[in-house]
Amino acid sequence: MAKFIYRMQNILDLKEKLETQARNEYAVAQAELNEEEDRLLSLIKRREAYEQKLAELYSGGIRVLEIQETLEAVEYMKYRIELQRHNIKKARKKVENERAKLQFAIQERKTQDKLKENAFEVFLEELKASESKEIDELVSYRFGAGKEG
Repeated sequence: MAKFIYRMQNILDLKEKLETQARNEYAVAQAELNEEEDRLLSLIKRREAYEQKLAELYSGGIRVLEIQETLEAVEYMKYRIELQRHNIKKARKKVENERAKLQFAIQERKTQDKLKENAFEVFLEELKASESKEIDELVSYRFGAGKEG
């Protein structure tokens, strides 16, 4: 039996490698987004702790310096939170870009898979036709040899 050799196998292999690379880049981008979101939660918790401390300072004796420092800390945390939200937006955008690249790579690989499938079906049809032709030739040879004898 003849062996099927897909003549564009190197292209299919390349598409598979590109898909794997896109999957890895997407995973990295998603991990970075998760880290940025974790940082935001940490900053929010720190701000809440400063706000709670500030509330305790207001209810206690008047310690102006401590109140001032805590107010500044709260404002600084608000600033850092806004920066972190901006970082998260950038990370989300990167994740979406990587997802789009991944979807494109998957589509390209699936196209190559389908082309390989089609080529294999053509190969099988040609093989079947070739085998049928051989059988017909064998039968006609035997039939012809039988008439002569």
